[in-house]
Amino acid sequence: MRVVIAEDNTLLREGLSRLLAEAGFDVAEKVEDAPALLAAVVRHRPDVALVDIRLPPTRTDEGLRAAREIRRAHPGTGVLVLSQYVRVSYTVELLDGGAEGVGYLLKDRVSDLAEFAAAVRQVGRGGSAFDPIVIDQLVRRRAGGDDPLRDLSERERAVLALMAEGRTNQAIGDRLAIAERTVEKHCTNIFAKLALPSRPDDHRRVLAVLRYLNA
Repeated sequence: MRVVIAEDNTLLREGLSRLLAEAGFDVAEKVEDAPALLAAVVRHRPDVALVDIRLPPTRTDEGLRAAREIRRAHPGTGVLVLSQYVRVSYTVELLDGGAEGVGYLLKDRVSDLAEFAAAVRQVGRGGSAFDPIVIDQLVRRRAGGDDPLRDLSERERAVLALMAEGRTNQAIGDRLAIAERTVEKHCTNIFAKLALPSRPDDHRRVLAVLRYLNA
């Protein structure tokens, strides 16, 4: 089974590569950022892409966005996300295209290498592999539904946080290393997901910040 690895931590990247090779996987390529990951997937057509969510340059959600692009453009490639963080929004975004060929494991909880290899194979065969903590958080969210920001992606949350600091779109773009037009698209998505009305009497930017601060 062929895999590519996207991880910016050199020790972890090399360690994963060696462990997977010893478990019988063909490690086609190891990269450290999202653009290189997407290029590697096109080049090698792997069975599985192992992706760290927080990749350079901003280390917010580059890996997650690359994972979604892989699922959209290369449905034959499974995506196994490795993260130090439990984010329900990550899980929801990953499952947007269905539960086939997708997984979300927490780095700190991978203690059995045989189980880890089995999870990679499961995702590569079109199955799914999720850490129980991730599943628990997803179930809690569905049961509670009280987080007004629950539908925002990590990047949208980052934009909203900078918006709450009083930053302009240009300043937000500079901070996150993205174009101002991309910031505007994120703002539009934020307003839509928060169901903020587009009316002459309402300032949606202020309303979004208030919703963020209350949450």
